[in-house]
Amino acid sequence: MTTMVSELYDALRKAGVDDETARAAAKAVLGIEERTDLATKADLHALESSLTWRMVTIMVAMTALFSAIVKLT
Repeated sequence: MTTMVSELYDALRKAGVDDETARAAAKAVLGIEERTDLATKADLHALESSLTWRMVTIMVAMTALFSAIVKLT
């Protein structure tokens, strides 16, 4: 267990929570701490910026393609 999880377990036990429940709660928090598939706000902002630029690039390409088609007709 990490320090924070151990502190949570100890606090729950001190508050009178039985051992099994305190251990289960601490393990649940540990599971959340160890997840690596969660996105941060910075991750989401970077993704948004990336998608925005891709959309702009696609729109410019589509406009150029449409202009070329119009000139051919």
